[in-house]
Amino acid sequence: TGRHPETGAMAVEAIRAAALHGGAVAKCAVDYERIDTGDLASVAACSERLMQRFERIDILVNCAGLSRIQRRMTSSDGFEMQFAVNYLGHFALTGRLMPLLKQAPQARIVSLSSIAHKKGRIDFDDLQGERLYNSLKAYAQSKLAMLLFGIELQRRALAHSLTLRSIPVHPGLARTNIFRVALAEAPVWSYLTDVGMKMVAQSAEMGALPVLFAATADEAEGGVYYGPKGFMDLGGYPAMAAMAPQADDQATAERLWYLSECLSGVTYRF
Repeated sequence: TGRHPETGAMAVEAIRAAALHGGAVAKCAVDYERIDTGDLASVAACSERLMQRFERIDILVNCAGLSRIQRRMTSSDGFEMQFAVNYLGHFALTGRLMPLLKQAPQARIVSLSSIAHKKGRIDFDDLQGERLYNSLKAYAQSKLAMLLFGIELQRRALAHSLTLRSIPVHPGLARTNIFRVALAEAPVWSYLTDVGMKMVAQSAEMGALPVLFAATADEAEGGVYYGPKGFMDLGGYPAMAAMAPQADDQATAERLWYLSECLSGVTYRF
């Protein structure tokens, strides 16, 4: 899935080519669906198409993300952009797809957080950054929200005797284009960030390993947070990751869940 059909088509062809090279082309059926997690109407439309096409979903990876938007921007629904794209759209998507996830023998929902969650707080008094906007604060809040969501989803699944596993992860510091896109309006900072990332960050392939571990490994546990096990959690192979105390606050998670249902218009039906 993705916002742009052109890049979606490129991804489909790249996967097919890799499968052909690996001799698995007969087992490789790849499709693209358009979705913009910053637009709740787009989330609803994509969910409806998937509901019509499939009988079940075994693995859902919630990984769309924006970072370091220097000036406050709002989504088409009026929410602060990082909160909308990084968190609320995924909350809505997962809720809308729950009927298909429940049909799988043991579905997995992998939700992307970040080591930045440690700097985050859920500011219920200014959730959308209307009074005071700071790009790093907004990003950290959105990633803390994803971690709280991943753990709270596991609690609620267990309470309803569901076999699904909700597993939050983070990629460490990986060389992707997330900062380059966010800093497009600040070319000097974009260049310096690029240089710095090449010096200290691990590859995008290594950053993807916690996601793949959570999605496929037998030993990956629901409600457990995984990420790279190297220096300061920045790189390395997947292992259990350290959570900040605010990520293990059930009262905050429950309040955020209720508010997210109100904001998104999506009520989870377990």
